[in-house]
Amino acid sequence: MRELLFDEVPSLDLADFTSGNAQKKEDFVKNLSEAYQNIGFVAIKNHGLSASLQEELYRAIHAFFSLPDQVKAAYERPEIGFQRGYTGKGKEHAKGRNTGDLKEFYHVGQDLDWISNDDPVKADYPPNVWPKEVSVFREVSLQVFQTIEEAGKQMLRAIALSLGLKESYFDDKVFQGNSILRSIHYFPIPNPEEVPADAVRAAEHGDINLITLLMGASADGLQVLRRDGKWIPITALPDQLVVNVGDMLERLTNKKLKSTIHRVVNPPREKMNSSRYSIPFFMHPRSEMDLSCLDSCVDADHPKAFADCTAGEFLDERLKELGLKK
Repeated sequence: MRELLFDEVPSLDLADFTSGNAQKKEDFVKNLSEAYQNIGFVAIKNHGLSASLQEELYRAIHAFFSLPDQVKAAYERPEIGFQRGYTGKGKEHAKGRNTGDLKEFYHVGQDLDWISNDDPVKADYPPNVWPKEVSVFREVSLQVFQTIEEAGKQMLRAIALSLGLKESYFDDKVFQGNSILRSIHYFPIPNPEEVPADAVRAAEHGDINLITLLMGASADGLQVLRRDGKWIPITALPDQLVVNVGDMLERLTNKKLKSTIHRVVNPPREKMNSSRYSIPFFMHPRSEMDLSCLDSCVDADHPKAFADCTAGEFLDERLKELGLKK
């Protein structure tokens, strides 16, 4: 595989993979593989998420984050590592840091009503938390969750083929997986001198999950660390989702696919008093998925880099590192 230094995130059309055209599908898998082995990010269109549905969710989260802090705090669930409901300002920090990020966010997971009582994940997942002050929050969040989850399944099928696996390799592993829709508010900072000097909207980090699918953010600031050490801006057109490799997928593939480090930098000082909204979908597998490195990704030149563990064990470890779980 040739090493490339991208100046921007490669753009792909998911319809090329799903249209039934064998050549387009093959080309999509090839281009995806090249991008994920080099920069770890792509932007895709024809993902199924309409502009109107995105706008509905943005209106709902704007309404919620505009509520007083004490009202929002009623929806915090620290006893479950903040995995559902609201997480207050500055409570999450990047791995290896103690300074909290300049953000607050809201987590939505699988709707337990749709999961069979016989499925063990029903007892594994906490119930969602819904703010009574924003009546449309539940309906639009779950609709977006389901739509992006379907696009994520297609992306994982393409990834499976790129790794020489059966196209359906990930299907049962992500069926009603422990995925999270995170609505983020990077809140205004009217007096930047009053926050820690090293505080940023989101310090450099890799995502925990298999893949992340990101709706277009409301302002600039997202950057990815290229392999030569240069930070490049990540932007998406209104009709695109940005999809990146997470730590679980890097672990499974023994670093063949790159969980690229990224960050959200602060705006210029004169714009610190403005909000930024962002909505990533963190696609997780079921907790019992084995993340042991694939045999096909381990050889003499690429010795096994990670100890065996399950997705649930890895998530638990990372939540503690992020300060969300004791």
